[in-house]
Amino acid sequence: MYGKRKLTALAAVAAFSLSLALSACGGGNTAATTQPTGMPTGVPTTVPTALPSMPGAAGGEFGPACATIPKDPANPGSLEMMAQQPVATAAAANPQLSTLAAAIQAGELADTLNNAEAVTVFAPTNEAFAKIPKADLDKVLADKELLKKILAYHVVDGKTAPDALAGAHKTLEGQDITVTGSGTEFKVNDTAMIVCGNIQTRNGVVYLVDSVLMPPS
Repeated sequence: MYGKRKLTALAAVAAFSLSLALSACGGGNTAATTQPTGMPTGVPTTVPTALPSMPGAAGGEFGPACATIPKDPANPGSLEMMAQQPVATAAAANPQLSTLAAAIQAGELADTLNNAEAVTVFAPTNEAFAKIPKADLDKVLADKELLKKILAYHVVDGKTAPDALAGAHKTLEGQDITVTGSGTEFKVNDTAMIVCGNIQTRNGVVYLVDSVLMPPS
């Protein structure tokens, strides 16, 4: 009888020990089984908010003269409409560039500019042409070869973004222009300020300048 009770007690102790061992093993695996497989840990779930675009280097138009561009999107001279037109056509629709548009027509360069793959135009405003004495301006407009030379000196191959403006740029006339400045303030050849920059057209980008650029003789 004593031997039977002893065996029963030993069996109970063994069962209790096995129960503790299984509980310990189960507790050690809790973290592993509750963490879904294949899921990264410590990764934020919020999506960063995009920063608003800034003028100049970020790609927007900049400069005080931009305020005079028509705001009605249906106006041919508005930013929206100019973006849909080739560069010479867009310039002709801009009220600040009527003299330049007439010069482009007189120099028979409209088709050349409109058919170009990509160009950057440093476009003198009407006020820029007004700085030239009328007799001298009439003389230039009457001399087609001289007019073409001057106009070509305002055109650079390819689209130049604001953050790539500073530096020397070879013009279609063959000589370089030099742009200095940064941000939203730039000067061309130390004589002409960019008064409205980064105007997009279908095949080019336009920078309005407040003086006519004259190629070195």
